[in-house]
Amino acid sequence: MNTNAFKDMLKNKGYKLTTQRRGILDILIDNSGNHLSTEEIYDFVKVPYPEIGLATVYRTLQLFEEMELVDRLNFDDGCSRYELRSPDQLHHHHHLLCQSCNKVFEVDNDLLSEVEKDIEKKYNFKVLDHNVMFYGKCQKCRE
Repeated sequence: MNTNAFKDMLKNKGYKLTTQRRGILDILIDNSGNHLSTEEIYDFVKVPYPEIGLATVYRTLQLFEEMELVDRLNFDDGCSRYELRSPDQLHHHHHLLCQSCNKVFEVDNDLLSEVEKDIEKKYNFKVLDHNVMFYGKCQKCRE
């Protein structure tokens, strides 16, 4: 996401692009695919912005989630993790979690689109989102 698009999104919601928000967005962009926790984001962002507080990071991530800019993920490790949501993404994408090394792999395609259609038709229910996590062992840990 470019800065102008982000700035416009904030403006449309009645918010400003503060230095802290920009810094947190930059960290998320620079670490895309890493599924960072709030504390990890804080550790990264306080290097260029030592005055930022952990509470600001929590509030900003909550705002980003409400704006559907990030997805909050739960990998059963006791903390929420965040990743940027692509503008054309309709749903959370799926993840593979290695139970040996805790590495997270992303599944690129939506495995459940046909299942969603069947659910919507059978139950007259509009599916807005879903979240799938597969647990197992990665190739490296199996060797």
